[in-house]
Amino acid sequence: MLSILFILFIVVVAVQLFYYGFIFGRFAFAKNKKKSPKRIPISVIVCAKNEEENIVNFIPLLAEQDYPDYEIILIDDASSDNTLAIFEEFEKKYSNVRLVKVDNNEAFWGNRKFSLTLGIKAAKNPYLLFTNADCYPVSKDWISQMSSNFTMQKTIVLGYGAFEKISGSFLNKIIRFENLLNTVQYFSWTKVGKPYKGVGRNYGYKKEEFFNVNGFIDHMKVRAGDDDLFINQVATSRNTTICFDAASFTYCKPKKTFKDWLELKRINHATASFYKPFDKIQLSVFFISQLSFIIVPIVLLIFQYQWITVLSLIGFRYLFTWLILGFSAGKLKEKDVMYWFPVIEIIHIFTQLKIFTSNFYSKPVYWK
Repeated sequence: MLSILFILFIVVVAVQLFYYGFIFGRFAFAKNKKKSPKRIPISVIVCAKNEEENIVNFIPLLAEQDYPDYEIILIDDASSDNTLAIFEEFEKKYSNVRLVKVDNNEAFWGNRKFSLTLGIKAAKNPYLLFTNADCYPVSKDWISQMSSNFTMQKTIVLGYGAFEKISGSFLNKIIRFENLLNTVQYFSWTKVGKPYKGVGRNYGYKKEEFFNVNGFIDHMKVRAGDDDLFINQVATSRNTTICFDAASFTYCKPKKTFKDWLELKRINHATASFYKPFDKIQLSVFFISQLSFIIVPIVLLIFQYQWITVLSLIGFRYLFTWLILGFSAGKLKEKDVMYWFPVIEIIHIFTQLKIFTSNFYSKPVYWK
């Protein structure tokens, strides 16, 4: 029995090294090639529901981008606070801001995809960039950096949506580590030629990609997934690229409590169940290998079976993954979370297990 577990452990380590070395290494060691700025017309789309506190500070940062030809489409998703009134003031103040007002629709009540569809249809420019109402660009060159990646072939650009750092908060480090690992995964698979998701905090695509698949129609009944389910549907090796220049990042306010963050992650996990079969399989294999790497060697070490080899494999795996994620964290300006890597990774693995078991017994409450 122990010999079988030992062989299983070797297989688990091999799987982990494959993911981190062959897949994640594609991003970790990728060079950020500077691209010439473009002057293509851009429509920036922001959908907001009851975001009065955030939009007061963040929309002006979008309106002050250093880019020659762009408009901002502000979508008020039937807000009950002062979001609409603030948007109306922005429309008066900035000549390139246009407002889309959405009333509650009985057929699409609370469905963000319906509101985004109206905003996309209202956009006059062929290229679209998206961010959330609680996010802001790190620089005035956000549009310039993201748009420079569009080409005749590359009509989808995936950017990095980071979370603000909160000094002294260990939960913040866990949230940012999870976001780092998540980004490394979908950036790396894009580099491999198998893109499977993007995040609404920072991505863009050519409008024709939206209309080629009739928008969100294939997953309109799924309340979440206006970003990742759409990208999972339309992204290919030929039409998708990534942008990780530091000036292209957006930042978002993270959750302040573990309960709120866990509920958000449950929604993300439930949405991922609608991914293409290959994407669900590769994500599942990676998680199973992570969990097995924690559990199997504990059993082997308890019985002191081949303990020198087991400890050597554990040490090598941690050193290897720390190196890969360390290079990736450097690119994404998240080096500080790697100081706690072994501890945070274990917490992250068992948090994922809790999310899986929770969603197995009950579905999460979808937002918006």
